[in-house]
Amino acid sequence: MGATAGAIWGRTEQQDFRGRVRGTLLGAAVGDALGAPVDGLSLEQIRQAHGPEGLADLAAGPAGRGAITQHTQLTLFSVDGLIRAQVRRDTGAWHPPTDLHRAYLRWAATQRDWGPDERRAEDGWLAREEWLYAPRSPARACLLGLGDETMGTLDAPKNPGEQGPEAATRSAPFGLLVGWDPQLVLQLAIECAAQTHGHPTAYFAAGAYAVIVHALARGETLDAAVQRALALLGPWPGHQPVAEALQHALGTVRQGMPTPARIEELAGPGTAEGVLAVAVYCALVGEDVRHGLCLAVNHGGPSGAAGALTGGLLGALHGETALPPAWLAELEGRPTMLVLADDFAMEMTQGPALHGPTGSAPAWLARYPRA
Repeated sequence: MGATAGAIWGRTEQQDFRGRVRGTLLGAAVGDALGAPVDGLSLEQIRQAHGPEGLADLAAGPAGRGAITQHTQLTLFSVDGLIRAQVRRDTGAWHPPTDLHRAYLRWAATQRDWGPDERRAEDGWLAREEWLYAPRSPARACLLGLGDETMGTLDAPKNPGEQGPEAATRSAPFGLLVGWDPQLVLQLAIECAAQTHGHPTAYFAAGAYAVIVHALARGETLDAAVQRALALLGPWPGHQPVAEALQHALGTVRQGMPTPARIEELAGPGTAEGVLAVAVYCALVGEDVRHGLCLAVNHGGPSGAAGALTGGLLGALHGETALPPAWLAELEGRPTMLVLADDFAMEMTQGPALHGPTGSAPAWLARYPRA
């Protein structure tokens, strides 16, 4: 992995990292919860329901005010899978895509089962969180891709025609692997996206998003982060639509004040590269986190996905304390997200002390079993 040993992390660096991890997960979740109630509505319909300025605050959706959707559910299982991959590395079984696939299968169980199976200790603690057992508009591609135990790969991807943004919206956690080389972050996100979204547009958008988050989590500017993603995408055949969408987002920033029309033009038909472009644009032009998120959801496209992607970028860039406190207070599942974020930060900075050759913490292995 690289930079994982606690000895090379000073206290200030650990605190900054934890704040960015929390910011990324909570920001993505807040953006998801903000956009979900208006997802798929036209701009006119949004304004009819929420006033001439559009949606400016959390609103009640089918699951209530502040409720998250599958975007956040799957993001949490991405984090769980990454922690489990690190824990399993001690056994010599080092193949993170497999651990992520198992985590996504645990998510799939939450969409069909009434509640957790307490007899399955190997599922770990996240899969026993009862509030997650709620179908929240799961994308058909995710249900089909995870409908059996066969793992999609780049050579044999699941749903090869699927271009939706759902794989990208669960990919922010890959960017939080700050000790990894960004090229490995890109590859891991691409491989894991192909488990449900097999079209190059979808899995390259997921990879680019992870690389952007990775650069932000390491303290780079958003513009530099996008340039890094563009450079890393270059050698991959079929990456051009995603690269063009990112360049279009950067070009739109220079065209003047943001408008819903500009955002809808970037979003296009709502495929992954367009939604990623919206997120980059809104994160760049937003006056603050609240403004950027409101820009991201007030258009006639996939508002939930755009909000989630934008929130992940802004949270990674600014950290937890920049997020709107009133929105966090109403966010469904926030206690779980905070525990998971802190566990991830602990694993990435102190993992060897928890389950390495010099020490073992049974409670940690019960939370994140090697099985």
